[in-house]
Amino acid sequence: GWVLGPDGERVDAADALRQAGLAPIELAAKEGLALINGTDGMLGMLLLALHDAAHLFTMADVTAALAIEAMLGSDRPFLPELHSIRPHPGQTASAANIHRLLQNSAVMDSHRDDLAHAVQDAYSMRCAPQVAGAARDTLDFARTVADRELISVVDNPVVLPDGRVESTGNFHGAPLGFAADFLAIAAVEVGAIAERRVDRLLDVTRSRDLPAFLSPDAGVNSGLMIAQYTAAGIVAENRRLAAPASVDSLPTSGMQEDHVSMGWAAAKKLRTVLDNLTSVLAVELLAAVRGLQLRAPLTP
Repeated sequence: GWVLGPDGERVDAADALRQAGLAPIELAAKEGLALINGTDGMLGMLLLALHDAAHLFTMADVTAALAIEAMLGSDRPFLPELHSIRPHPGQTASAANIHRLLQNSAVMDSHRDDLAHAVQDAYSMRCAPQVAGAARDTLDFARTVADRELISVVDNPVVLPDGRVESTGNFHGAPLGFAADFLAIAAVEVGAIAERRVDRLLDVTRSRDLPAFLSPDAGVNSGLMIAQYTAAGIVAENRRLAAPASVDSLPTSGMQEDHVSMGWAAAKKLRTVLDNLTSVLAVELLAAVRGLQLRAPLTP
């Protein structure tokens, strides 16, 4: 076959191996099937998704902190002692990130002693670490599943070390399908709560004195109204994609293969969910930064 060379162009795989000082693998009987039979495609997609989700869940803490600051929210719900009494590790990590990002802010300091300020922030602000943190814990679960699968033999039939050849069901992708579906659900909710913060930023009745739609000239200029439409539409699509693929199965092969994992479908739609989450967080980033600009001369 072919591979991508250093310049991004397709080159013959055998030539590339030789140039790298490597010998092409000569497959023996049954080895080709062992490489493609089972969960390999699901695992590859899940591994890529784990990498991207880890980055996005950290970005969700950053965009949440920016939005909370722009809406004159409180940093007190993110105090470490409030999260040590509910010791989910992901929640603790997200709360610490948000709390750290809100320190040394003139915007936050501007309303600390304002007795007319809101007693409690909305859930989408106050509960940001509970949602993003639960997503982080889900990510850790999926990573554990992937780590186990990486050292697994999923061939069928399998040749055991003592030479026995046995029929096995290790090719079934249920562990990976479940993990991909679960991670997709978590990622959908990270985007859903981010979109709610965007909506608050743009709503003049809830944004604490920011102009409607963060517009420089409300009524003439629609500001970021369409950006929020975009985020809402993406969240709606993600909610449809949150329906698990792993509960769906159609029998094939004369009822021999009468229950399958649908793990490939689960991993494929997880990729779409993560791409969509990237766009939603980008909208929150844009809206939150615009909100902070409008708080000038106070500095974030």
